[in-house]
Amino acid sequence: MKQKLALLFIICCLALTVVAQKGKKLGVAPSQKKPELFGIAFNLTDFNAPKNFSNGSNASTLPIADMSAGVSLTYWKGLTPFIDFSAKLNGIFHDYSAIYYNTPGKTEIGLELEPTLNIRPIKDENLWAPFLTAGVGMGLYTNHIGAYVPLGGGVQLNASSVTYFFLQAQYKWTLTPNVLGNNLFYSFGFAQNIGGDEPYAAPKADLPPAPAAPVVLDRDNDGVPDDIDACPDEKGVAALKGCPDADGDGITDRDDKCPEAKGLLKYGGCPIPDSDKDGINNEEDKCPDGAGFARYQGCPVPDRDNDGINDEEDKCPSVAGVASNFGCPEIAAATIQKINKAAGSIFYATGSAKLLATSSIALNSVAAILKENPDYKVEINGYTDNQGEAVKNKVLSEARANAVKDYLVKNGIEEGRITADGFGDENPVADNKTVVGRAKNRRVELKVTNY
Repeated sequence: MKQKLALLFIICCLALTVVAQKGKKLGVAPSQKKPELFGIAFNLTDFNAPKNFSNGSNASTLPIADMSAGVSLTYWKGLTPFIDFSAKLNGIFHDYSAIYYNTPGKTEIGLELEPTLNIRPIKDENLWAPFLTAGVGMGLYTNHIGAYVPLGGGVQLNASSVTYFFLQAQYKWTLTPNVLGNNLFYSFGFAQNIGGDEPYAAPKADLPPAPAAPVVLDRDNDGVPDDIDACPDEKGVAALKGCPDADGDGITDRDDKCPEAKGLLKYGGCPIPDSDKDGINNEEDKCPDGAGFARYQGCPVPDRDNDGINDEEDKCPSVAGVASNFGCPEIAAATIQKINKAAGSIFYATGSAKLLATSSIALNSVAAILKENPDYKVEINGYTDNQGEAVKNKVLSEARANAVKDYLVKNGIEEGRITADGFGDENPVADNKTVVGRAKNRRVELKVTNY
């Protein structure tokens, strides 16, 4: 049993040491009073020695082999720098039947609760310190309750106010002789400061009064002291040494030519200029002296052929022309006259889109003009009088226009240069009520363009 208790005592010591080291750092300032401690101790109780004292026996007063072993849980707390309170919960293994009934029985456990005061002649902060103990205790010994007064002393070892080791010896005077007699109680154990030391108040040295803080002047209340404020009478910003910047462009108002508009330093605090007022600033405008458009990077619409007609309106932007011909070169009046004359000499079989042979001379002349001028295109528009059904007239006019187109294609003119369409009895050029007027309305018009 004693070997098992010793092993249990060693295991508990190691466990409490680990917990204490995690919860507290060694080497703290010495406490004025003992901090709260929780610990464990191994104890021995001698029930025979007091009897020998009273009987005058010369038997040994320390028969360790005959002592009863036990374990104690302990609590310590400093009340003053010289007085500590402690409480023990003692567990003592003993054959109590031999006491009550004078008959040996089995070993049982007795439980004791023992609050005491411990007085030291020196402060707790010392490495070694002896102390005297006095208190009162109460125990439960196998269905018997007893009380006693413990008196004794001991010595403590203080390891940086973290770990304490205690060696104690007490004489317990019984207050209930019919339950338990006087006995000697010896214990050795340790306790840990798990919660932490009370703060150590170092004595304060007498220091001279702190000098009065210098008065900082800030007339404009902008947070920049007057001694470093470049504009002490105007509320400003610290980044500009206390000077104002109304537009927030980082240039002080006194150096800003445009204090109400954000700008750049190279323009004196003004925005990037737009000399030609076209909405494109000079830094992005390739034509800063002439109003233009963003799509041309600030330049006007170009006129590559310099004919006075800009490229967006010029159907021949690479060749100089005239406005009346949408920027393309003007077609000679004689050429237009020949085309118109040829158109008046195109004839068809009655009610048909078949060209008469007499039309060949006129159409050949048109083909010759187109071959001489490869930039020319021709529009062929067919018309009829108002006789008959309008739908049939439109179909007939389209067929006659396409007959002219087919003739020109067969004579070497690219199809892409020719368009043909029929409009039936639309756009009459004479009165359809007369024979002569209807004849004039049955016509083919040729329009030459170079765009």
